[in-house]
Amino acid sequence: MGEPVKSSDAAADNQAIVSQEIRDIEEGYKAARAAGRPAETQPRVDYPPYRSSILRHPTKTLHHADPETIELYSPAFGHQDVHALESNLTIQHNGEPQGERMILRGKVVDGAGRPVAGQLVEIWQANAAGRYIHKRDQHPAPIDPNFTGVGRCITGPDGSYEFLTIKPGAYPWKNHLNAWRPAHIHFSLFGTEFTQRIVTQMYFPGDQLFPLDPIYQSIVDQDARDRLVARYNHEFTSPEWALGYEWDIVLTGSKRTWTENEAYGEQGDSEH
Repeated sequence: MGEPVKSSDAAADNQAIVSQEIRDIEEGYKAARAAGRPAETQPRVDYPPYRSSILRHPTKTLHHADPETIELYSPAFGHQDVHALESNLTIQHNGEPQGERMILRGKVVDGAGRPVAGQLVEIWQANAAGRYIHKRDQHPAPIDPNFTGVGRCITGPDGSYEFLTIKPGAYPWKNHLNAWRPAHIHFSLFGTEFTQRIVTQMYFPGDQLFPLDPIYQSIVDQDARDRLVARYNHEFTSPEWALGYEWDIVLTGSKRTWTENEAYGEQGDSEH
């Protein structure tokens, strides 16, 4: 086996420093809740443990945009544009991808629990070793030639979606020395107009990196964090083939799923 690559971030804060900042914020939030402050169901825009958070949202007063200058009604997505096989991320190449197969199912609903049909759902993720197929991802984990890590589908009449994929691995990032992101899958949902898009992340139950990750912890309310974590579902599990997970996405209301629009603003997710 080769030697692990040494980090070049020797001057960066370490995990102990970042974890203490996370704990201090958590204690402050608990005190505020005890004093009667309402729960925070969305992430804090400026979250100091997440070092680049201040760069990932607008800092100037927003200006009203003329709707005619942005495409409100195009493109329009439909079943004819998305093939059913695009939701199977394990058959996109000539061979089998490496890793743990997983079936991921869920529903897209509004704040009243009503299904939202006909929505384009896209996912992208790292492979089982925690590596993306992206030129900016250069950490020394192997690239799987049989796994690209992207897929899409359209929600059914009951708001349901389904993907067959590989469980992603954790990976390092440059927030601080020895920083690792918990395993996650990125989700993008489009509505009836091109400007109706939300982006979020789905995590896996029991991940030991949760307490250490400032992106996950930027949602200071535990109940809101829990809504980002999928549930293992044995009924969805396919015998001798793939484990099953369930994750619903709530678009509106007090129980809505956290989305990256609030946290990242126009720059989107560029954590790599």
